[in-house]
Amino acid sequence: MMMKKIAAICITFVCLALKLTAQTAPASVNLTDIKFSVEAAPEWSALLTCHDGWFGGDGIYTIPLNGVENKPAKANDKILFIFSDSMIGKIENGTLTPGYKMIHNSVAWLNGNKPVDTQMKFYWDTDKKNQPETVFIPHTAQTDTSDYYWLGDGFVNQEMNNAIYIFGYRVRNISTEAFGFKEVGNTLLKIPAGAQPPYRDIKQMDTPFYLTDKNGDIGSFGAGIYVNTQKSGAVKPDGYIYVYGVRGKNKGLMVARVLPKDFENFAHWIFYDGQNWVKDMAKVTDITDNVSNELSLTALPDGRYALIFQVGGMTTDVGMRIGATPYGPFGPVIKIWDCKPDLEEKTFVVYNAKAHPSLSAPGELLISYNINSVEFIKDLGKHPNLYRPRFIRIKFGSN
Repeated sequence: MMMKKIAAICITFVCLALKLTAQTAPASVNLTDIKFSVEAAPEWSALLTCHDGWFGGDGIYTIPLNGVENKPAKANDKILFIFSDSMIGKIENGTLTPGYKMIHNSVAWLNGNKPVDTQMKFYWDTDKKNQPETVFIPHTAQTDTSDYYWLGDGFVNQEMNNAIYIFGYRVRNISTEAFGFKEVGNTLLKIPAGAQPPYRDIKQMDTPFYLTDKNGDIGSFGAGIYVNTQKSGAVKPDGYIYVYGVRGKNKGLMVARVLPKDFENFAHWIFYDGQNWVKDMAKVTDITDNVSNELSLTALPDGRYALIFQVGGMTTDVGMRIGATPYGPFGPVIKIWDCKPDLEEKTFVVYNAKAHPSLSAPGELLISYNINSVEFIKDLGKHPNLYRPRFIRIKFGSN
């Protein structure tokens, strides 16, 4: 299972040329230089170092339940964490006890904006035998009985009765081989405002936002969401929701946008072709490349935008590109952190860095990245807490 997960995030990382797409930045926008310092955020890494119940997962996205995506959360706010493949079990005296289970996704709620373990609660569903079960299980017209969800980004739509929208990637096992999986569709999940985990009463919608080409490469939207509205606290709001997608072997970044009120009306979505916004998704262009399957875009204090990702999909480098707008152009990769010290074994891998602005102090970005292993079960026995996000903090305006 873990080999399949790793393959999904890193179909390849042979294309690390770090090229820019053919776009011209406004003369007044510097896309190459920015002052910053970066440090580990051990208090946040410790928050997800758990020993009883949820003890591992990836895919981490954070969603402020008040819908204010672009400002730091306050002490009385609630933050929804969503995870993809998750481990449920118990670790005693540094040893993983028998009976643990992997489920395909889970969630957690954090009360407030500080990494306090007593304010963090994890949720998963249970089956008829009271065993841990996946929270979000596909039930759509296009779903096969063997499909399951890995989760994309999500947000609270303040123009749609504060419903939570989360992208779900439908994944299907097509053989018993280690890499015998296939992403087969893109789904939108809708959770009513006020609903409580494990969110059994949800709406699931198949979307058209899944692409294939003649070479068999696929693409899908939902890798990141930027809510550029006044209510979300955006710096330069234009009223749109920007949804990012990743496709192909070079990890090309695509972008679509839609007004919040039209989020479920897929015919109203428009796509960036490099110069204009068009209705035809087939004309969408890559606005940059060498990103990762999960990422984030955040407005910076100086009016530029920071695209945060794992360079090339799965390398040890957390990267940043500076953008002039939410849809580019973007500058070259700026490597901000080397994750090698976290790799206790040669079999460990790193992937899917992204920022969490609602958990970040002003002028800073809290960034997570995931750790996994190509020999997951073997390494889990030696390092039962290996499979969890780690955090760093980037501070802008200083060296």
